[in-house]
Amino acid sequence: MSMGMGRGSRRRRSEPADPSIPKAKFSHLMPYLLEHKPVLVVVIILSIFGSAATLGQPLVVSQVITRVTNGEIFGPLVWALIALVVVSAFISGFQHYLLQRTGEGVVLSSRRTLVRRMLHLPISEFDTRRTGDLVSRVGSDTTLLRAVLTQGLVDAIGGALTFAGALVAMIIIDPILLGLTLLVIFVAIVVVVTLSRRIRVASRKAQDQVGELAAAVERAISSVRTVRAANATDREIAEVDLAAKGAWQMGVKVAKISALVVPVSFIAMQVAFLTVLGVGGYRVAAGAITVAQLVSFILFLFMMIMPLGQAFGAISSTNSALGALGRIQEIIALPIEGENDRDIAPLNPKSDEPRTILNKAKNALTFSKVSFSYGSVEPVETKSPVILDHVSFSVPHGQRTALVGPSGSGKSTILNLIERFYDPTAGVIKLGSVDIRELDREALRSQIGYVEQDAPVLAGTIADNLRLAKPDATDEECLAVLNDVNLSRVVKRNPLGINALVGENGIMLSGGERQRLAIARALLAAPPILLLDESTSSLDGKNEQMMREAIDKVAADRTLLIIAHRLSTVVDCDQIVVLEQGKVIGTGTHSELVKSTPLYRDLAKHQLLV
Repeated sequence: MSMGMGRGSRRRRSEPADPSIPKAKFSHLMPYLLEHKPVLVVVIILSIFGSAATLGQPLVVSQVITRVTNGEIFGPLVWALIALVVVSAFISGFQHYLLQRTGEGVVLSSRRTLVRRMLHLPISEFDTRRTGDLVSRVGSDTTLLRAVLTQGLVDAIGGALTFAGALVAMIIIDPILLGLTLLVIFVAIVVVVTLSRRIRVASRKAQDQVGELAAAVERAISSVRTVRAANATDREIAEVDLAAKGAWQMGVKVAKISALVVPVSFIAMQVAFLTVLGVGGYRVAAGAITVAQLVSFILFLFMMIMPLGQAFGAISSTNSALGALGRIQEIIALPIEGENDRDIAPLNPKSDEPRTILNKAKNALTFSKVSFSYGSVEPVETKSPVILDHVSFSVPHGQRTALVGPSGSGKSTILNLIERFYDPTAGVIKLGSVDIRELDREALRSQIGYVEQDAPVLAGTIADNLRLAKPDATDEECLAVLNDVNLSRVVKRNPLGINALVGENGIMLSGGERQRLAIARALLAAPPILLLDESTSSLDGKNEQMMREAIDKVAADRTLLIIAHRLSTVVDCDQIVVLEQGKVIGTGTHSELVKSTPLYRDLAKHQLLV
């Protein structure tokens, strides 16, 4: 039986579903930068000293020229000039190291923030987003933030100090030459600012294309066996190639726009230099300034142009980073799971602990007129059918209840609602006598073991998978629970025992072994309630019998809610709930339902193989 969740028909997206999501601003970068405030202060102080050492060089050169012209001793000034050059170079190198180090810190903190937010998102977000695109945001997008520091922000601050110092010196030397220089620079700045806006938009689109590429690669690799078996390898390569070409085209577009900044800087420098050289030569000839002053002015001009180029680069790199930051902020702006719980139902801080609630109640779980549609968690334009329609039934404490029904009848959705992966659109689900929306999600889930339909196994070792829900479990406890689900042979066949690798998605294990390992993982946490979603669907007759024995063994003192795939799983259950098109059409034991419910009788006749 399939999950009945309609996932295959739902749209996958990597673009923002909400057009109202704000664009990234420079202020969004500040929290990442302020984490490294002490280092940035040191860098700024170094920038001040570095700018002072740089600005002092033209002044010393001017004095050298003047003394040479007058036939005076200039040796000490030469040593002073050398000292200024060495100090400036040392400060620049050390500053570069601090910026690189801080840039890596910004990338690390942004990745931590993004991953923390991402893994706390509601399950509905993962239903509608492509895994590869999310991975791209953590890897590729966060890397671009490094450029803000290493190629932009603090370099621009140091450059601004040099620019300001050169500006003051040039005003003192010759205001007329400065006015002509600033006119050229102003035109260049207007052009660069105009281009930078286009860079931000293009960078965002380029990163979206990189996300599409990552999603296409993830899709092909995760299903490589299915792709090979269907002789679809070349078609998948073509799909990935198409995404790669799209990323390349957007990258080239960004490069074209960014490349315009380079000639603008070059032209501005050349025009300013030629203007100063021509007009300055005329003013020297006219006696308005001396040759030494003209040389100093030209040196200051280069010192002004250099930080101007840094500023242009900073504008370009910062806008590229802001394009990527927009994709990061899109995820961070999403509400995390549980953030709106108070809007759903008032929390009851005086409620007993979930285990205490269970011990007091006759029924472990109660569904009362529960309805659910994925339209409540999907984009507005998506039309989703009602999955559950006024479902009501109880799961008695300490008993075994089975859910049966055709594919798409809502069985797996019921388990998802119990785990609060989603909340019902109407009705109430109770743990004991308390609405589960009044309980802390982690406290609720600590009382429930959940084995999903596809029995996912994480890459790593057997022990890693077992300890997912109980990280402090001992090797002895792990071996004991493996024995309970008849997996002792898997441990014994590998000399590494429970430290044997299971491969990506548990590929080193058979389907039945993966299901039993998933059950063992749930059992290790010793939950009072166990949810099993078609736990025997991949087992042969022998292994099914072993699994039934394992379930019988672990069912003692536990409440079991099982989605049944085979009649053999159903007949011994204390209660069977029959579902059809999201409605409960029968509740009772096997013998009662055979007499009262035609659908169940038909399912039983066909061994529930639907």
